[in-house]
Amino acid sequence: MIQLFTDTDTDITIEEAKKYGYRLISMPYSTSDNDTIYPYEDYDYFDYKVFYDMLRNGKLPKTFAIPPKKYIEYFEPTLKEGKDILYVHFSKAMSGTFNAMNLAIEELNEKYPERKIYTIDTKGITILSNIIVKEIGDMYLEGKNINEILEWAIDEVDHFATYFFADNLNFFKRSGRVSNVTATMGNIIGFKPIIYMDDNGTMTNIGKERGRIKAINKLVEYVELLSVDIYNHRIIIGHTDALDLAQKLGNKLTEKYGERLNIEYVVVNPTAGSHCGPDTIGVAFYAKHK
Repeated sequence: MIQLFTDTDTDITIEEAKKYGYRLISMPYSTSDNDTIYPYEDYDYFDYKVFYDMLRNGKLPKTFAIPPKKYIEYFEPTLKEGKDILYVHFSKAMSGTFNAMNLAIEELNEKYPERKIYTIDTKGITILSNIIVKEIGDMYLEGKNINEILEWAIDEVDHFATYFFADNLNFFKRSGRVSNVTATMGNIIGFKPIIYMDDNGTMTNIGKERGRIKAINKLVEYVELLSVDIYNHRIIIGHTDALDLAQKLGNKLTEKYGERLNIEYVVVNPTAGSHCGPDTIGVAFYAKHK
């Protein structure tokens, strides 16, 4: 038997994890020197309005990797149950936490040689990971076996794309994601960098637009340019406490493609949201390429 795992950086909620059969690995953050918060372990419901208002008021949480011991705590009970593991996770290129994961897997492989731990790198984070996690969850519920899922991932992970823009570049600047000059100029003249996840699973600036509406229109253009088989796959629209903007994007896509679209609105998790800040908007979809 296979037990699915994913992590909170894929934007999966407790309810969705239960629906698909995932166990959640919590990626922590800290809002002060004295606390460490594990999403969906220290609380059941992510109060995103309170969290993103905290960011708007100047607080910048810290994020960090979990140690090998924590991965062992997540994985070992499942191995003891006699089950193998498939962990569908956010991009290895974005965090040193996967070095710790590899150490944990090495130790567990020695302790449980009869068991298998498989991993799938979504080469994304937040909504790009979210759409892949749900596709794999659908396959699992349909009764697909581990080999079918792994083979699907080899061919299909690179066919999911995400494009997004951040409203306030100071959060990227403070987290080291953009240069000081880019962040300062962006906030002065109001341009929004358009960012995507590349083939290596890293964020790359692909352009810029002046103002929110032009940035939203540019996201629609990327969906038009790259989308494939759009009616047979979800479209995930993510936001950091900006549902009104997310719905504007959704409405534009519906105007273009009709009501048959399967659009889901997703709140970006706090760990990733700490880096991009409030009022970030993005879309993930099945595509020709990233």
